[in-house]
Amino acid sequence: MKGVTPHLVELLAERLSGSELNSLLLEVFGKRGKNISPALLLRQYRANRFVHPADTDMIGLLMTELRILQLLRDHHFQPLELSPAAQWGSCSLLGPVDQKKIISATRNTEIMADATNSFALHIADLKKSGKGEDPLRFCTIHRHIRAQELKERHHTAHFAIGCLVTGGRDTGNFRFESTHLGEHFQALDHLFREVFGIEKIRFKLQKREGYPDNDLLLERVMGHLQKYNSSLAITREDPPAANNYYKGIQFKMIIEVNDREIEIADGGFVDWTQQLLENKKERLLISGFGVGMLYKIQNSLV
Repeated sequence: MKGVTPHLVELLAERLSGSELNSLLLEVFGKRGKNISPALLLRQYRANRFVHPADTDMIGLLMTELRILQLLRDHHFQPLELSPAAQWGSCSLLGPVDQKKIISATRNTEIMADATNSFALHIADLKKSGKGEDPLRFCTIHRHIRAQELKERHHTAHFAIGCLVTGGRDTGNFRFESTHLGEHFQALDHLFREVFGIEKIRFKLQKREGYPDNDLLLERVMGHLQKYNSSLAITREDPPAANNYYKGIQFKMIIEVNDREIEIADGGFVDWTQQLLENKKERLLISGFGVGMLYKIQNSLV
């Protein structure tokens, strides 16, 4: 790293304990804070895209978020308000996502960049404590912040994302995967039609690596979904693309608005609770959709 004393990064990353590094960083930030003037603080604020308010009708968006959570609760997903801070390493270890795309903080935390990772930890903690009964269904709407470079004009550094997760155990014959993917699709389809008035909706299943028999998994899931709700528009995409995030199946939800198709939701099966609980029988399904983008579409702001 340019300008850094040789071996300093190695010393900080590998030779200091977590508590020692935390104490050091707190001391450094404390000293640096004493050198900031009000004028400098304002200049830094103006140049920092992560700290500016959202360009959103706050009351309108909150009212919409409440309707979303109430509808998801009716579909047996328990709304849960997560902390604005996540456990450090939640995204990079489980995802995996490059830690450079996450805003790391002191006290072994990072700013929330993906609520589904925090849900995975919460579910694993419940199971470890003997407090969780399968299946565990949760939902939330959370403002996320990510550090990667923005490429799309409408994208901002922080944004509202709706999340659904279902955790449980494998019961054989791909029953968990088939049943709960159907539940997610049903909830999302109902939500987009009821809250946002969107009529043209389709789902696309994409085969991913990570299951012993990916073809059989996709066949069983497709068969169940067609019986579960024949009105859902579902297609499949067989060629596996390079992807080490989802396991077995990834899905995309596409809506059509003003003759324009928009990929608005994404999800699939992940092995995060398997990793956390060291049990291959654990299953976790996650879904995420852009609430802020949907609100802007609904109000013709994009």
